[in-house]
Amino acid sequence: MYKPPVSDIAHTMLHVAGLDEALKSDRFADFSADLLETVLEEAGRLAGDEIEPVAVAAEKTGAIFSNGKVTMPAGWRAAYEAFCAGGWHSVSSPVEHGGQGLPLSVWMATLELWNSCSVAFGLCPTLTTGAIEAIDKHASDELKAKYLPKMISGEWTGTMNLTEPQAGSDLGGMRTRAERMGDGTYRIFGQKIYITFGEHDLTDNIVHLVLARLSDAPAGTKGISLFLVPKFVPDENGNPGRRNDAFAASIEHKLGIHASPTCVMIYGDGKAPEMEPGAIGWLVGEENRGLACMFTMMNNARLAVGMQGVALCEGATQKAIGFAKERRQGRSSTAKGAGMSPIIEHPDVARMLMTMKATTQAARAICHACSVAIDMSHVSEGDEARHWSDRAAFLTPLAKSFATDAAMEVASLGVQVHGGMGFIEETGAARFMRDARIPPIYEGTNGIQAIDLVMRKLPLGNGAHAKAYCDELRSIAALVTSVGDKRFGSTGSRLERALDDMMIATAYLQQEVSAGRPDNALAGATPYQRLVALAAGTAYLAKGALAGGDAGRIAMARFYAENILNETTALRDRVTEGAASLFQSAELALA
Repeated sequence: MYKPPVSDIAHTMLHVAGLDEALKSDRFADFSADLLETVLEEAGRLAGDEIEPVAVAAEKTGAIFSNGKVTMPAGWRAAYEAFCAGGWHSVSSPVEHGGQGLPLSVWMATLELWNSCSVAFGLCPTLTTGAIEAIDKHASDELKAKYLPKMISGEWTGTMNLTEPQAGSDLGGMRTRAERMGDGTYRIFGQKIYITFGEHDLTDNIVHLVLARLSDAPAGTKGISLFLVPKFVPDENGNPGRRNDAFAASIEHKLGIHASPTCVMIYGDGKAPEMEPGAIGWLVGEENRGLACMFTMMNNARLAVGMQGVALCEGATQKAIGFAKERRQGRSSTAKGAGMSPIIEHPDVARMLMTMKATTQAARAICHACSVAIDMSHVSEGDEARHWSDRAAFLTPLAKSFATDAAMEVASLGVQVHGGMGFIEETGAARFMRDARIPPIYEGTNGIQAIDLVMRKLPLGNGAHAKAYCDELRSIAALVTSVGDKRFGSTGSRLERALDDMMIATAYLQQEVSAGRPDNALAGATPYQRLVALAAGTAYLAKGALAGGDAGRIAMARFYAENILNETTALRDRVTEGAASLFQSAELALA
Protein backbone atom coordinates (compact mmCIF):
# COMPACT_ATOMS: atom_id res chain seq x y z
CA MET A 1 0.00 0.00 0.00
CA TYR A 2 1.31 3.44 -0.95
CA LYS A 3 2.44 5.66 1.94
CA PRO A 4 2.53 9.36 0.98
CA PRO A 5 6.05 10.66 1.80
CA VAL A 6 4.70 13.93 3.17
CA SER A 7 7.56 14.60 5.57
CA ASP A 8 10.22 13.93 2.91
CA ILE A 9 8.53 16.24 0.42
CA ALA A 10 7.98 19.03 2.95
CA HIS A 11 11.54 18.75 4.26
CA THR A 12 12.94 18.95 0.74
CA MET A 13 10.83 21.95 -0.22
CA LEU A 14 11.47 23.89 2.98
CA HIS A 15 15.05 23.07 3.90
CA VAL A 16 16.67 22.05 0.61
CA ALA A 17 14.88 24.05 -2.09
CA GLY A 18 14.70 27.11 0.17
CA LEU A 19 10.97 27.63 0.51
CA ASP A 20 11.35 28.22 4.26
CA GLU A 21 13.45 31.36 3.68
CA ALA A 22 10.93 32.65 1.16
CA LEU A 23 8.10 32.09 3.63
CA LYS A 24 9.97 34.02 6.33
CA SER A 25 10.18 37.00 4.00
CA ASP A 26 6.40 36.98 3.48
CA ARG A 27 6.82 36.56 -0.27
CA PHE A 28 3.76 34.29 -0.51
CA ALA A 29 1.12 36.18 1.48
CA ASP A 30 -0.54 33.91 4.06
CA PHE A 31 0.99 30.66 2.85
CA SER A 32 2.89 28.79 5.58
CA ALA A 33 4.80 25.59 6.31
CA ASP A 34 1.80 24.28 8.26
CA LEU A 35 -0.48 24.89 5.30
CA LEU A 36 2.01 23.12 3.03
CA GLU A 37 1.87 19.98 5.17
CA THR A 38 -1.93 20.15 5.31
CA VAL A 39 -2.13 20.35 1.51
CA LEU A 40 0.32 17.45 1.09
CA GLU A 41 -1.51 15.28 3.62
CA GLU A 42 -4.84 15.85 1.87
CA ALA A 43 -3.33 15.17 -1.55
CA GLY A 44 -1.79 11.99 -0.15
CA ARG A 45 -5.16 10.92 1.19
CA LEU A 46 -6.73 11.40 -2.24
CA ALA A 47 -3.93 9.38 -3.83
CA GLY A 48 -4.23 6.49 -1.40
CA ASP A 49 -8.01 6.41 -1.00
CA GLU A 50 -9.25 7.24 -4.50
CA ILE A 51 -6.53 6.71 -7.11
CA GLU A 52 -4.50 3.71 -5.97
CA PRO A 53 -7.55 1.41 -5.56
CA VAL A 54 -8.54 1.80 -9.24
CA ALA A 55 -5.09 2.13 -10.78
CA VAL A 56 -4.10 -1.53 -11.18
CA ALA A 57 -7.36 -2.65 -12.79
CA ALA A 58 -7.36 0.47 -14.99
CA GLU A 59 -3.94 -0.40 -16.37
CA LYS A 60 -5.16 -3.89 -17.26
CA THR A 61 -8.26 -2.75 -19.14
CA GLY A 62 -6.87 0.54 -20.41
CA ALA A 63 -8.85 3.23 -22.18
CA ILE A 64 -11.19 1.82 -24.85
CA PHE A 65 -11.79 3.50 -28.22
CA SER A 66 -14.89 2.88 -30.32
CA ASN A 67 -16.64 4.98 -32.99
CA GLY A 68 -14.69 8.11 -32.20
CA LYS A 69 -15.28 7.93 -28.45
CA VAL A 70 -13.06 6.91 -25.55
CA THR A 71 -14.43 5.06 -22.54
CA MET A 72 -12.26 5.37 -19.46
CA PRO A 73 -11.69 2.38 -17.13
CA ALA A 74 -14.11 1.49 -14.34
CA GLY A 75 -13.75 3.74 -11.32
CA TRP A 76 -11.85 6.40 -13.24
CA ARG A 77 -14.69 8.91 -13.35
CA ALA A 78 -15.35 8.59 -9.62
CA ALA A 79 -11.67 9.17 -8.88
CA TYR A 80 -11.62 12.19 -11.19
CA GLU A 81 -14.75 13.62 -9.56
CA ALA A 82 -13.12 13.24 -6.14
CA PHE A 83 -10.09 15.05 -7.54
CA CYS A 84 -12.27 17.92 -8.76
CA ALA A 85 -14.28 18.04 -5.52
CA GLY A 86 -11.02 18.62 -3.69
CA GLY A 87 -10.29 21.63 -5.89
CA TRP A 88 -6.94 20.26 -7.03
CA HIS A 89 -6.94 21.93 -10.45
CA SER A 90 -7.16 25.23 -8.62
CA VAL A 91 -4.04 24.92 -6.42
CA SER A 92 -1.79 27.32 -8.34
CA SER A 93 -4.39 28.66 -10.76
CA PRO A 94 -5.28 32.39 -10.92
CA VAL A 95 -7.52 33.60 -8.10
CA GLU A 96 -9.57 35.89 -10.37
CA HIS A 97 -10.92 32.84 -12.23
CA GLY A 98 -11.53 30.60 -9.22
CA GLY A 99 -8.05 29.38 -8.40
CA GLN A 100 -6.26 29.38 -5.04
CA GLY A 101 -3.14 31.15 -6.32
CA LEU A 102 -0.75 29.05 -4.22
CA PRO A 103 2.92 28.77 -5.25
CA LEU A 104 3.63 26.59 -8.30
CA SER A 105 5.95 24.49 -6.13
CA VAL A 106 2.94 23.34 -4.09
CA TRP A 107 1.14 22.14 -7.21
CA MET A 108 4.30 20.32 -8.33
CA ALA A 109 4.53 18.64 -4.95
CA THR A 110 0.97 17.32 -5.18
CA LEU A 111 1.74 15.90 -8.63
CA GLU A 112 4.17 13.45 -7.09
CA LEU A 113 1.54 12.01 -4.79
CA TRP A 114 -1.05 10.92 -7.34
CA ASN A 115 1.51 10.09 -10.02
CA SER A 116 3.08 7.58 -7.63
CA CYS A 117 -0.25 5.77 -7.70
CA SER A 118 -0.96 6.27 -11.41
CA VAL A 119 0.94 8.32 -13.97
CA ALA A 120 -1.95 7.68 -16.35
CA PHE A 121 -4.32 9.50 -13.98
CA GLY A 122 -1.87 12.29 -13.25
CA LEU A 123 -1.45 13.15 -16.92
CA CYS A 124 -4.95 14.60 -17.28
CA PRO A 125 -4.64 17.31 -14.59
CA THR A 126 -1.03 17.97 -15.63
CA LEU A 127 -2.10 18.86 -19.17
CA THR A 128 -5.14 20.79 -17.96
CA THR A 129 -3.21 23.02 -15.57
CA GLY A 130 -0.63 23.65 -18.29
CA ALA A 131 -3.39 24.74 -20.64
CA ILE A 132 -4.82 26.96 -17.89
CA GLU A 133 -1.49 28.72 -17.55
CA ALA A 134 -1.08 29.26 -21.30
CA ILE A 135 -4.60 30.69 -21.61
CA ASP A 136 -4.14 32.90 -18.54
CA LYS A 137 -0.82 34.29 -19.81
CA HIS A 138 -1.67 34.81 -23.48
CA ALA A 139 -5.40 34.63 -24.32
CA SER A 140 -7.88 37.49 -24.57
CA ASP A 141 -9.96 38.49 -21.55
CA GLU A 142 -13.03 37.08 -23.31
CA LEU A 143 -11.46 33.65 -23.74
CA LYS A 144 -10.19 33.69 -20.17
CA ALA A 145 -13.64 34.49 -18.80
CA LYS A 146 -15.31 31.81 -20.90
CA TYR A 147 -12.89 28.91 -20.39
CA LEU A 148 -10.75 29.33 -17.28
CA PRO A 149 -13.42 28.98 -14.56
CA LYS A 150 -14.64 25.66 -15.96
CA MET A 151 -11.10 24.36 -16.49
CA ILE A 152 -10.00 25.39 -13.01
CA SER A 153 -13.02 23.66 -11.49
CA GLY A 154 -12.23 20.55 -13.52
CA GLU A 155 -15.54 20.63 -15.39
CA TRP A 156 -13.52 20.87 -18.62
CA THR A 157 -10.06 19.49 -19.31
CA GLY A 158 -7.29 20.74 -21.58
CA THR A 159 -4.78 19.31 -24.06
CA MET A 160 -1.63 20.36 -25.89
CA ASN A 161 -1.50 19.65 -29.66
CA LEU A 162 1.99 19.95 -31.17
CA THR A 163 3.19 16.74 -32.79
CA GLU A 164 2.33 15.57 -36.31
CA PRO A 165 3.48 12.43 -38.14
CA GLN A 166 6.19 14.37 -40.02
CA ALA A 167 6.86 17.01 -37.34
CA GLY A 168 7.95 15.74 -33.95
CA SER A 169 10.79 17.49 -32.18
CA ASP A 170 11.24 19.79 -35.20
CA LEU A 171 8.00 21.74 -35.37
CA GLY A 172 9.14 23.69 -38.41
CA GLY A 173 7.67 20.96 -40.62
CA MET A 174 4.14 21.41 -39.24
CA ARG A 175 1.32 21.17 -41.82
CA THR A 176 -1.83 21.81 -39.77
CA ARG A 177 -3.29 25.00 -41.25
CA ALA A 178 -5.55 27.78 -40.05
CA GLU A 179 -7.83 30.01 -42.13
CA ARG A 180 -9.10 33.43 -41.05
CA MET A 181 -12.89 33.70 -41.16
CA GLY A 182 -13.22 37.49 -40.86
CA ASP A 183 -15.29 37.36 -37.68
CA GLY A 184 -12.44 36.83 -35.23
CA THR A 185 -12.55 33.06 -35.55
CA TYR A 186 -10.36 30.66 -37.52
CA ARG A 187 -10.94 27.30 -39.16
CA ILE A 188 -8.38 24.61 -38.33
CA PHE A 189 -7.49 21.71 -40.65
CA GLY A 190 -4.96 18.98 -39.97
CA GLN A 191 -3.84 15.97 -37.97
CA LYS A 192 -2.11 15.77 -34.60
CA ILE A 193 -0.69 12.67 -32.94
CA TYR A 194 0.22 11.66 -29.37
CA ILE A 195 -2.47 13.91 -27.87
CA THR A 196 -2.83 12.95 -24.22
CA PHE A 197 -6.49 12.81 -23.11
CA GLY A 198 -7.51 14.19 -26.50
CA GLU A 199 -10.79 12.33 -26.08
CA HIS A 200 -12.39 10.82 -22.95
CA ASP A 201 -15.67 10.60 -21.04
CA LEU A 202 -14.60 12.24 -17.77
CA THR A 203 -15.98 15.69 -18.65
CA ASP A 204 -18.51 17.18 -21.04
CA ASN A 205 -15.97 19.36 -22.88
CA ILE A 206 -12.27 19.31 -23.79
CA VAL A 207 -10.27 22.42 -24.63
CA HIS A 208 -7.56 21.78 -27.20
CA LEU A 209 -4.63 24.16 -27.64
CA VAL A 210 -3.53 23.57 -31.23
CA LEU A 211 -0.47 24.81 -33.11
CA ALA A 212 -1.22 25.59 -36.76
CA ARG A 213 0.10 27.69 -39.64
CA LEU A 214 -1.68 30.49 -41.51
CA SER A 215 -1.38 30.47 -45.30
CA ASP A 216 0.68 33.68 -45.34
CA ALA A 217 2.85 32.75 -42.37
CA PRO A 218 6.67 32.79 -42.52
CA ALA A 219 8.36 29.43 -43.03
CA GLY A 220 9.63 27.39 -40.09
CA THR A 221 8.84 27.85 -36.44
CA LYS A 222 8.47 31.63 -36.84
CA GLY A 223 5.22 31.07 -38.69
CA ILE A 224 3.32 29.01 -36.11
CA SER A 225 0.22 30.30 -34.30
CA LEU A 226 -1.67 28.91 -31.31
CA PHE A 227 -5.44 28.34 -31.32
CA LEU A 228 -7.99 27.38 -28.71
CA VAL A 229 -10.26 24.71 -30.22
CA PRO A 230 -13.01 23.30 -27.96
CA LYS A 231 -14.63 19.91 -28.49
CA PHE A 232 -17.99 21.64 -28.11
CA VAL A 233 -18.35 25.33 -28.91
CA PRO A 234 -19.84 27.03 -25.82
CA ASP A 235 -23.31 28.58 -26.25
CA GLU A 236 -24.34 32.02 -25.04
CA ASN A 237 -24.62 30.68 -21.48
CA GLY A 238 -21.14 29.19 -21.53
CA ASN A 239 -22.37 25.61 -21.72
CA PRO A 240 -21.25 23.07 -24.35
CA GLY A 241 -23.15 23.80 -27.55
CA ARG A 242 -22.44 22.70 -31.12
CA ARG A 243 -20.08 19.79 -31.71
CA ASN A 244 -16.88 21.15 -33.20
CA ASP A 245 -15.15 19.53 -36.15
CA ALA A 246 -12.43 18.06 -33.93
CA PHE A 247 -12.45 14.29 -33.46
CA ALA A 248 -10.23 11.48 -32.22
CA ALA A 249 -9.50 9.04 -35.06
CA SER A 250 -7.86 6.40 -32.84
CA ILE A 251 -5.85 5.84 -29.68
CA GLU A 252 -2.39 4.33 -29.48
CA HIS A 253 -1.59 0.88 -28.07
CA LYS A 254 1.34 1.61 -25.79
CA LEU A 255 4.06 0.00 -23.69
CA GLY A 256 2.70 1.66 -20.54
CA ILE A 257 0.29 4.29 -19.15
CA HIS A 258 -2.54 2.20 -20.63
CA ALA A 259 -5.30 4.11 -18.86
CA SER A 260 -4.25 7.39 -20.46
CA PRO A 261 -5.82 7.75 -23.94
CA THR A 262 -3.11 8.89 -26.37
CA CYS A 263 -5.11 10.10 -29.35
CA VAL A 264 -4.73 10.79 -33.04
CA MET A 265 -6.77 13.98 -33.51
CA ILE A 266 -8.29 15.11 -36.81
CA TYR A 267 -9.33 18.75 -37.25
CA GLY A 268 -11.57 19.86 -40.10
CA ASP A 269 -12.55 16.48 -41.53
CA GLY A 270 -16.20 17.44 -42.01
CA LYS A 271 -17.57 15.03 -39.38
CA ALA A 272 -19.46 17.59 -37.31
CA PRO A 273 -23.08 17.43 -38.58
CA GLU A 274 -24.00 20.99 -37.55
CA MET A 275 -20.95 22.68 -39.08
CA GLU A 276 -19.14 23.35 -42.30
CA PRO A 277 -15.78 21.52 -42.51
CA GLY A 278 -13.09 23.05 -40.38
CA ALA A 279 -12.76 23.15 -36.61
CA ILE A 280 -13.62 26.56 -35.12
CA GLY A 281 -10.72 28.04 -33.19
CA TRP A 282 -9.76 31.30 -31.51
CA LEU A 283 -6.29 32.80 -31.60
CA VAL A 284 -4.27 32.68 -28.38
CA GLY A 285 -1.65 35.44 -28.32
CA GLU A 286 -0.52 36.91 -31.63
CA GLU A 287 -0.44 35.41 -35.09
CA ASN A 288 2.87 33.68 -35.86
CA ARG A 289 3.86 33.87 -32.19
CA GLY A 290 2.23 30.64 -31.10
CA LEU A 291 5.36 28.75 -30.19
CA ALA A 292 6.26 31.35 -27.57
CA CYS A 293 2.77 30.94 -26.08
CA MET A 294 3.01 27.16 -26.13
CA PHE A 295 6.39 27.26 -24.41
CA THR A 296 4.64 28.75 -21.38
CA MET A 297 2.85 25.43 -21.15
CA MET A 298 5.81 23.29 -22.21
CA ASN A 299 8.37 24.62 -19.73
CA ASN A 300 6.26 23.84 -16.69
CA ALA A 301 5.18 20.59 -18.35
CA ARG A 302 8.85 19.58 -18.47
CA LEU A 303 9.16 20.13 -14.74
CA ALA A 304 5.87 18.27 -14.23
CA VAL A 305 7.29 15.32 -16.17
CA GLY A 306 10.33 15.45 -13.90
CA MET A 307 7.91 15.13 -10.98
CA GLN A 308 6.39 12.11 -12.71
CA GLY A 309 9.88 10.63 -12.65
CA VAL A 310 10.17 11.32 -8.92
CA ALA A 311 6.73 9.77 -8.37
CA LEU A 312 7.68 6.59 -10.24
CA CYS A 313 10.91 6.38 -8.25
CA GLU A 314 9.01 6.71 -4.98
CA GLY A 315 6.35 4.17 -5.91
CA ALA A 316 8.86 1.60 -7.15
CA THR A 317 11.08 2.11 -4.09
CA GLN A 318 8.24 1.69 -1.62
CA LYS A 319 7.12 -1.51 -3.32
CA ALA A 320 10.65 -2.94 -3.44
CA ILE A 321 11.41 -2.17 0.21
CA GLY A 322 8.11 -3.71 1.30
CA PHE A 323 8.81 -6.86 -0.71
CA ALA A 324 12.42 -7.12 0.53
CA LYS A 325 11.28 -7.02 4.16
CA GLU A 326 8.84 -9.89 3.61
CA ARG A 327 10.62 -12.14 1.10
CA ARG A 328 12.93 -14.71 2.74
CA GLN A 329 15.80 -16.40 0.93
CA GLY A 330 19.13 -17.76 2.18
CA ARG A 331 20.78 -16.71 5.43
CA SER A 332 22.57 -13.43 5.92
CA SER A 333 25.78 -13.15 7.92
CA THR A 334 23.85 -11.28 10.62
CA ALA A 335 20.94 -13.73 10.80
CA LYS A 336 19.68 -14.65 14.24
CA GLY A 337 17.70 -17.79 14.93
CA ALA A 338 16.70 -20.50 12.51
CA GLY A 339 15.30 -20.18 9.02
CA MET A 340 15.91 -17.97 6.03
CA SER A 341 16.59 -14.23 6.24
CA PRO A 342 14.57 -11.39 4.73
CA ILE A 343 16.38 -10.48 1.53
CA ILE A 344 16.78 -6.88 2.74
CA GLU A 345 19.56 -8.22 4.98
CA HIS A 346 21.66 -9.35 2.00
CA PRO A 347 24.30 -6.74 0.99
CA ASP A 348 23.50 -6.66 -2.72
CA VAL A 349 19.78 -6.16 -2.10
CA ALA A 350 20.55 -3.46 0.46
CA ARG A 351 22.78 -1.76 -2.12
CA MET A 352 20.00 -1.76 -4.70
CA LEU A 353 17.46 -0.44 -2.23
CA MET A 354 19.77 2.33 -1.02
CA THR A 355 20.50 3.31 -4.63
CA MET A 356 16.76 3.52 -5.26
CA LYS A 357 15.99 5.53 -2.14
CA ALA A 358 18.88 7.98 -2.43
CA THR A 359 18.33 8.50 -6.16
CA THR A 360 14.66 9.21 -5.50
CA GLN A 361 15.51 11.86 -2.94
CA ALA A 362 18.18 13.45 -5.15
CA ALA A 363 15.72 13.68 -8.05
CA ARG A 364 13.05 15.12 -5.75
CA ALA A 365 15.45 17.78 -4.49
CA ILE A 366 16.50 18.90 -7.99
CA CYS A 367 12.87 19.17 -9.10
CA HIS A 368 11.86 21.21 -6.06
CA ALA A 369 14.90 23.46 -6.35
CA CYS A 370 13.59 24.21 -9.85
CA SER A 371 9.98 24.75 -8.77
CA VAL A 372 10.91 27.10 -5.93
CA ALA A 373 13.19 29.04 -8.31
CA ILE A 374 10.19 29.53 -10.60
CA ASP A 375 8.12 30.80 -7.68
CA MET A 376 10.89 33.16 -6.60
CA SER A 377 11.15 34.58 -10.10
CA HIS A 378 7.44 35.46 -9.87
CA VAL A 379 7.68 37.28 -6.53
CA SER A 380 11.00 39.11 -7.11
CA GLU A 381 11.96 42.19 -9.08
CA GLY A 382 14.93 43.49 -11.05
CA ASP A 383 18.23 41.64 -10.79
CA GLU A 384 16.85 39.23 -8.22
CA ALA A 385 14.02 38.21 -10.55
CA ARG A 386 16.52 37.69 -13.39
CA HIS A 387 18.68 35.55 -11.13
CA TRP A 388 15.79 33.28 -10.20
CA SER A 389 14.50 33.15 -13.77
CA ASP A 390 17.97 32.07 -14.93
CA ARG A 391 18.17 29.52 -12.14
CA ALA A 392 14.81 28.01 -13.11
CA ALA A 393 15.89 27.91 -16.75
CA PHE A 394 19.18 26.22 -15.84
CA LEU A 395 17.53 23.61 -13.61
CA THR A 396 14.57 22.74 -15.87
CA PRO A 397 16.47 20.43 -18.26
CA LEU A 398 18.25 18.86 -15.28
CA ALA A 399 14.98 18.23 -13.45
CA LYS A 400 13.27 16.74 -16.47
CA SER A 401 16.15 14.55 -17.61
CA PHE A 402 17.67 13.37 -14.33
CA ALA A 403 14.38 12.52 -12.63
CA THR A 404 13.02 10.61 -15.62
CA ASP A 405 16.29 8.74 -16.25
CA ALA A 406 16.24 7.95 -12.53
CA ALA A 407 12.73 6.54 -12.89
CA MET A 408 13.95 4.01 -15.45
CA GLU A 409 16.93 3.07 -13.30
CA VAL A 410 14.95 2.82 -10.08
CA ALA A 411 12.03 0.93 -11.64
CA SER A 412 14.45 -1.55 -13.21
CA LEU A 413 16.16 -2.10 -9.86
CA GLY A 414 12.74 -2.56 -8.32
CA VAL A 415 12.03 -5.44 -10.70
CA GLN A 416 15.45 -6.91 -9.87
CA VAL A 417 14.78 -6.75 -6.13
CA HIS A 418 11.58 -8.70 -6.69
CA GLY A 419 13.50 -11.33 -8.67
CA GLY A 420 11.35 -13.55 -10.85
CA MET A 421 8.24 -12.14 -9.21
CA GLY A 422 9.18 -8.73 -10.56
CA PHE A 423 8.63 -10.06 -14.06
CA ILE A 424 5.14 -11.17 -13.10
CA GLU A 425 2.42 -8.53 -13.47
CA GLU A 426 0.60 -9.35 -10.25
CA THR A 427 3.35 -7.84 -8.05
CA GLY A 428 3.00 -4.44 -9.74
CA ALA A 429 6.76 -3.88 -10.08
CA ALA A 430 6.59 -4.25 -13.86
CA ARG A 431 3.99 -1.50 -14.20
CA PHE A 432 6.41 1.06 -12.80
CA MET A 433 9.02 0.01 -15.33
CA ARG A 434 6.57 0.15 -18.25
CA ASP A 435 5.26 3.54 -17.21
CA ALA A 436 8.78 4.86 -16.61
CA ARG A 437 9.81 4.44 -20.23
CA ILE A 438 7.80 7.35 -21.62
CA PRO A 439 8.83 10.32 -19.38
CA PRO A 440 12.39 10.44 -20.81
CA ILE A 441 10.80 10.74 -24.27
CA TYR A 442 7.87 13.14 -24.14
CA GLU A 443 7.92 16.90 -23.52
CA GLY A 444 11.28 17.01 -25.31
CA THR A 445 13.50 13.92 -25.17
CA ASN A 446 16.27 13.95 -22.61
CA GLY A 447 18.74 14.38 -25.44
CA ILE A 448 16.93 17.59 -26.40
CA GLN A 449 17.11 18.68 -22.77
CA ALA A 450 20.88 18.21 -22.95
CA ILE A 451 21.07 20.33 -26.11
CA ASP A 452 19.03 23.01 -24.36
CA LEU A 453 21.30 22.91 -21.31
CA VAL A 454 24.54 23.23 -23.25
CA MET A 455 23.51 25.57 -26.05
CA ARG A 456 20.99 27.84 -24.28
CA LYS A 457 21.44 27.56 -20.53
CA LEU A 458 25.22 27.51 -20.14
CA PRO A 459 25.46 30.93 -21.88
CA LEU A 460 23.13 32.52 -19.30
CA GLY A 461 24.82 35.62 -17.91
CA ASN A 462 27.64 35.13 -20.40
CA GLY A 463 28.42 31.82 -18.73
CA ALA A 464 28.49 33.25 -15.22
CA HIS A 465 25.33 31.57 -13.97
CA ALA A 466 26.73 28.04 -14.21
CA LYS A 467 29.81 29.07 -12.22
CA ALA A 468 27.70 30.82 -9.61
CA TYR A 469 25.56 27.69 -9.25
CA CYS A 470 28.69 25.57 -8.83
CA ASP A 471 29.93 27.98 -6.17
CA GLU A 472 26.66 27.56 -4.26
CA LEU A 473 27.09 23.80 -4.31
CA ARG A 474 30.70 24.21 -3.14
CA SER A 475 29.48 26.14 -0.11
CA ILE A 476 27.41 23.10 0.86
CA ALA A 477 30.45 20.83 0.45
CA ALA A 478 32.52 23.17 2.62
CA LEU A 479 29.82 23.23 5.29
CA VAL A 480 29.66 19.43 5.38
CA THR A 481 33.42 19.30 5.92
CA SER A 482 33.43 22.08 8.50
CA VAL A 483 30.84 20.52 10.82
CA GLY A 484 33.22 17.62 11.45
CA ASP A 485 30.46 15.04 11.75
CA LYS A 486 32.10 11.68 11.08
CA ARG A 487 28.76 10.22 10.06
CA PHE A 488 29.12 12.07 6.72
CA GLY A 489 32.27 10.09 5.91
CA SER A 490 34.00 11.57 2.85
CA THR A 491 30.89 13.34 1.53
CA GLY A 492 32.42 16.83 1.58
CA SER A 493 35.68 15.97 -0.18
CA ARG A 494 33.99 13.76 -2.77
CA LEU A 495 31.50 16.51 -3.56
CA GLU A 496 34.38 18.98 -4.01
CA ARG A 497 36.02 16.65 -6.54
CA ALA A 498 32.74 16.20 -8.41
CA LEU A 499 32.34 19.96 -8.63
CA ASP A 500 35.87 20.21 -10.01
CA ASP A 501 34.77 17.73 -12.68
CA MET A 502 31.72 19.88 -13.37
CA MET A 503 33.75 23.05 -13.89
CA ILE A 504 36.34 21.33 -16.12
CA ALA A 505 33.53 19.97 -18.29
CA THR A 506 31.73 23.33 -18.26
CA ALA A 507 34.82 25.21 -19.39
CA TYR A 508 35.41 22.70 -22.20
CA LEU A 509 31.86 22.97 -23.51
CA GLN A 510 31.87 26.76 -23.39
CA GLN A 511 35.20 26.80 -25.22
CA GLU A 512 34.00 24.48 -27.98
CA VAL A 513 30.82 26.49 -28.55
CA SER A 514 32.64 29.82 -28.63
CA ALA A 515 35.24 28.38 -31.03
CA GLY A 516 32.53 27.39 -33.51
CA ARG A 517 32.68 23.65 -32.81
CA PRO A 518 29.15 23.00 -31.54
CA ASP A 519 29.14 19.33 -32.55
CA ASN A 520 32.01 18.65 -30.15
CA ALA A 521 29.98 20.24 -27.38
CA LEU A 522 26.80 18.39 -28.32
CA ALA A 523 28.66 15.06 -28.32
CA GLY A 524 29.20 15.58 -24.60
CA ALA A 525 25.88 17.21 -23.75
CA THR A 526 24.10 14.19 -22.29
CA PRO A 527 27.00 13.05 -20.07
CA TYR A 528 27.42 16.67 -18.95
CA GLN A 529 23.75 16.87 -18.02
CA ARG A 530 24.08 13.80 -15.80
CA LEU A 531 27.36 15.02 -14.31
CA VAL A 532 25.80 18.28 -13.15
CA ALA A 533 22.72 16.50 -11.81
CA LEU A 534 24.79 13.99 -9.80
CA ALA A 535 26.78 16.82 -8.21
CA ALA A 536 23.64 18.85 -7.51
CA GLY A 537 21.75 15.85 -6.17
CA THR A 538 24.57 14.98 -3.77
CA ALA A 539 24.81 18.58 -2.56
CA TYR A 540 21.06 18.69 -1.96
CA LEU A 541 21.12 15.39 -0.05
CA ALA A 542 23.89 16.80 2.13
CA LYS A 543 22.02 20.08 2.63
CA GLY A 544 18.90 18.20 3.67
CA ALA A 545 20.94 16.07 6.07
CA LEU A 546 22.54 19.14 7.64
CA ALA A 547 19.09 20.62 8.29
CA GLY A 548 18.19 18.85 11.51
CA GLY A 549 20.97 16.25 11.56
CA ASP A 550 18.62 13.31 10.99
CA ALA A 551 20.70 10.10 11.06
CA GLY A 552 18.82 8.54 8.17
CA ARG A 553 19.33 11.55 5.90
CA ILE A 554 23.02 11.74 6.81
CA ALA A 555 23.45 8.06 6.00
CA MET A 556 21.69 8.52 2.66
CA ALA A 557 23.87 11.50 1.70
CA ARG A 558 27.03 9.55 2.59
CA PHE A 559 25.90 6.51 0.62
CA TYR A 560 25.21 8.59 -2.47
CA ALA A 561 28.51 10.46 -2.23
CA GLU A 562 30.59 7.33 -1.67
CA ASN A 563 28.79 4.95 -4.04
CA ILE A 564 27.26 6.99 -6.87
CA LEU A 565 29.03 10.33 -7.14
CA ASN A 566 32.39 8.99 -8.37
CA GLU A 567 30.71 8.48 -11.74
CA THR A 568 31.35 12.20 -12.40
CA THR A 569 35.00 11.58 -13.28
CA ALA A 570 34.06 9.17 -16.04
CA LEU A 571 31.37 11.57 -17.23
CA ARG A 572 33.90 14.43 -17.32
CA ASP A 573 36.15 12.34 -19.55
CA ARG A 574 33.25 11.54 -21.87
CA VAL A 575 32.50 15.24 -22.18
CA THR A 576 36.06 16.42 -22.80
CA GLU A 577 37.55 13.44 -24.68
CA GLY A 578 34.70 11.52 -26.27
CA ALA A 579 33.83 13.55 -29.38
CA ALA A 580 36.60 12.37 -31.72
CA SER A 581 36.01 8.67 -31.16
CA LEU A 582 32.23 9.16 -31.41
CA PHE A 583 32.40 10.81 -34.82
CA GLN A 584 34.99 8.40 -36.20
CA SER A 585 33.28 5.26 -34.95
CA ALA A 586 29.85 6.45 -36.05
CA GLU A 587 31.14 7.12 -39.55
CA LEU A 588 32.80 3.70 -39.82
CA ALA A 589 30.55 1.43 -37.78
CA LEU A 590 27.10 2.85 -38.51
CA ALA A 591 27.48 3.21 -42.27
